[in-house]
Amino acid sequence: MPEAGEVVLDGAEGRHAADVRRVRRGEVVLIGDGIGTRARVEVVEVGKSTVTTTVLERRTDPGPALRVTLAQALAKGDRGELAVELATEAGVDAVVPWRAARSVARWDDGTRGEKALARWRSTAREAAKQARRAHVPDVAPPLTTPDLAARDADAVLLLEATAKESFATVPLPGQGELVLVVGPEGGVTDEERAVLAEAGALEVRLGPDVLRTSTAGAVALGALGARTGRWG
Repeated sequence: MPEAGEVVLDGAEGRHAADVRRVRRGEVVLIGDGIGTRARVEVVEVGKSTVTTTVLERRTDPGPALRVTLAQALAKGDRGELAVELATEAGVDAVVPWRAARSVARWDDGTRGEKALARWRSTAREAAKQARRAHVPDVAPPLTTPDLAARDADAVLLLEATAKESFATVPLPGQGELVLVVGPEGGVTDEERAVLAEAGALEVRLGPDVLRTSTAGAVALGALGARTGRWG
């Protein structure tokens, strides 16, 4: 995105601005590239599916020192997409779909799986725009439990209601990557817990109540925002 001059919105973004938002000439709007740069721009021309703007002010926001990745177990219905939406609004930096043993939903390696992954990615983009975030979370292809255990992260926290360690007091890294692992509706199996623990994951509980798979990640991100410098 240029520091000054003209920016043309076309494609899906142009159609959305022109046909859905119905922006008008002279209107000032906020746009972003999804990787940290945002700008206040003034609309100078509106076409059928394009919007031409001129940059008034531009800023680039660096990513947080501590990046948070949500390893979200596949969930039935639209609960997986809800989990991505809420986590994005709460500030997650990346999402990894997890093929947990007790996940009701199953993403095939073919067309159905590709469509499901596309829905999660679209949900992240739309939620980031709604929250006016500078960064759109990356949504990776799904991983198995061994794949998840093999990730090179600075800390991995498995959210487990029966854990002895409290999320409120567990030591957290100041920088690098923290992975939050959220299990499916049926919970995480003992075998999965053992594999993740052997790889260095620590089980923690968020509180006295059992949270749904669609909300646990967002609640944990809120707690992280208060405990770390992620909220400034």
